[in-house]
Amino acid sequence: MKKLLYGAIIISGLISIVACTNQTLQSKSAKVLSTELKAVSPSLISRQVLLGNPSRYQGRISPDGNKMSFRAPVEGVMNLWVAELGDIANAKPMTQDTGRGIPTHFWSLDSRQIFFTQDKNGDENWHLYRIDIDSGEIADLTPYDGVQAAQMKQSEHHPGVVIVGMNDRDPKWHDIYSVNVATGERTLLEQNDGYGYYELDNDLTIRLAVKSAADGSNQVFSRSNNKWNLWFSIPFSDVQTTTILGFDNENRGIYMLDTRERNTAALVYLPIGQDTVEVIASDEKVDVSNVLFSPRDHRPLAYALNYIRPVWYAIDDTFTKKISQLNSQLSGGSQVLAQTLDNSLWTVFTDNSNQSPVYKVFNTIEGTLNDLFITQPEIDTLPLSTMHGVVIPSRDNLDLVSYLSLPLTSDPNQDGIAEHASPMVLLVHGGPWARDEFGFGAMPQWLTNRGYSVLQVNFRGSTGFGKDFLNAGNKEWAGAMHDDLIDAKNWAVSRGITTTDEVAIMGGSYGGYATLTGLTFTPDAFKCGVDIVGPSNLETLLNSIPPYWESFRQIFYQTIGDPNTEEGLALLKSRSPINHVDKIIKPLLIGQGANDPRVKQAESDQIVDAMKERDIPVTYVLYPDEGHGFNKPENNLSFFAVTEAFLGACLGGRIEPIGDDFSNSSIEVIHGADFIPGLAEHLSTINND
Repeated sequence: MKKLLYGAIIISGLISIVACTNQTLQSKSAKVLSTELKAVSPSLISRQVLLGNPSRYQGRISPDGNKMSFRAPVEGVMNLWVAELGDIANAKPMTQDTGRGIPTHFWSLDSRQIFFTQDKNGDENWHLYRIDIDSGEIADLTPYDGVQAAQMKQSEHHPGVVIVGMNDRDPKWHDIYSVNVATGERTLLEQNDGYGYYELDNDLTIRLAVKSAADGSNQVFSRSNNKWNLWFSIPFSDVQTTTILGFDNENRGIYMLDTRERNTAALVYLPIGQDTVEVIASDEKVDVSNVLFSPRDHRPLAYALNYIRPVWYAIDDTFTKKISQLNSQLSGGSQVLAQTLDNSLWTVFTDNSNQSPVYKVFNTIEGTLNDLFITQPEIDTLPLSTMHGVVIPSRDNLDLVSYLSLPLTSDPNQDGIAEHASPMVLLVHGGPWARDEFGFGAMPQWLTNRGYSVLQVNFRGSTGFGKDFLNAGNKEWAGAMHDDLIDAKNWAVSRGITTTDEVAIMGGSYGGYATLTGLTFTPDAFKCGVDIVGPSNLETLLNSIPPYWESFRQIFYQTIGDPNTEEGLALLKSRSPINHVDKIIKPLLIGQGANDPRVKQAESDQIVDAMKERDIPVTYVLYPDEGHGFNKPENNLSFFAVTEAFLGACLGGRIEPIGDDFSNSSIEVIHGADFIPGLAEHLSTINND
């Protein structure tokens, strides 16, 4: 394989970025600065525009290339629409959901059906539905109480059938069924007695099974003579960075992303029964991601590397020119989301940070990239901020790939150099086994428009940067993972982006935990915090994980702490914000969904109760019809209306009045409305009405 130059290119670009960022306000006179700031007076963009529903989203070309589908609002709720390709003006809604909307969808390979998944009020018991394109008939293909549909697979050679994992027999394990798409009749293919997941070949035959071992490793079994035999093991250090992608065309081997015996994930090929892999693509700095396969012969065509921004590279020689043509027409990030079966058309999601994302169609024959639709055309004329990739050194010399967005008031020309300090929000991603990426973000745009700088940090434990970086977060919740956030905050202060006493911390899920950690373990570091569905007690968190996460349990124990050992339990207790609640001295806002199966309501209840017992101010917002995050746009808008007032009181940013943003929301302010200026009065007005 040719040696990649990607790392050198990125390093060169980052040196330039960091060097520019090191410049200080002293490079400009006060008179010039005053003139520039006076010239920049961005309008206040409404929350509805930035945080409400997009006009269209999640575009997909049908496998035959004749139609397109997408999600768009019907009376304010995201539903599924279908149009003839190129005739979006005559699109018609295929669903009429009035609740939390349709979160995701995909086509049947014969282009006669659309599948979508949906749960009930955030409980994550996903059901699989199908829509018949001709008749419009909708059917639940998994109509069983408490079931969660998972691991869906199709084959062009078996039309009218979809393979679905269902856990209605045992909530811990998904049995594998073949489901008749027309009738919904299911046929059991494999009863699951303890495997995390199965791999089916291109003929929909179950060939591999993966099981989690007591030491956190994964064991991969292959089937021979109707018996499972151990093929190879994936050590715990590689479990989260090594995954099976699928079989080759002849079903003789598998493609994988593999970090065994290396740091970053390489795209490899491994023949069935053998131990030595063939490396197809790799990079020393970042994991291979987003591998693109040929739909019919299943050979890998291209892959992406995503350090600061994703860049595509060809694998197959016949696609070298095509990938070059695609890259030449991209200016930001991109993802290939769907392909026609003949591979002539790709649905491409393109994303610059300071304008609305655009869905495009790449014609692989002609090499052209044409717009399909703009997700939020109304924002392209608004004063938006630009996201800049920066690399921040941690105290122990790890590279923290991060993203900085500055308000127009402090960076008029949006070159990433702060002309003067502004309050900052440290926005922490969830997971923690996920990552922040370059692109348009509604929350960073909303916050910068209100006058805040926004810093998003890929702290250790984040994915995409190799297994060493990921595993550096093991047993470091509220430890070195939090140190990375503090180092990033100090970096921003040292460069005049903000001041040490004007930084808030905010995030969801793990980001909510990081917020609680920030206010308990480092009580003087942040001026206030916003915790969205964040765990407060690691012991109760691990004791209440959903049953269908059983195969993932050992990863939790190895990365957070094992409650079944004296040492592990002591670690969980010491790293739980609930046990340090008396150290909180800064304002805190908590948002929670009552049906959250991951971070249950008790996680928020117990820390709020502990704060109330100690007369520590806290505002607690609960949504009875939400789960792990707020999907209903009315609920989303209402929470961020509260958050905006909270941050305005804390950091002094601009505030849009709550107005009608509570309309049709299920918001309940359980405690502390009086701690946010105007909130109690607004609630009183609504209740009186």
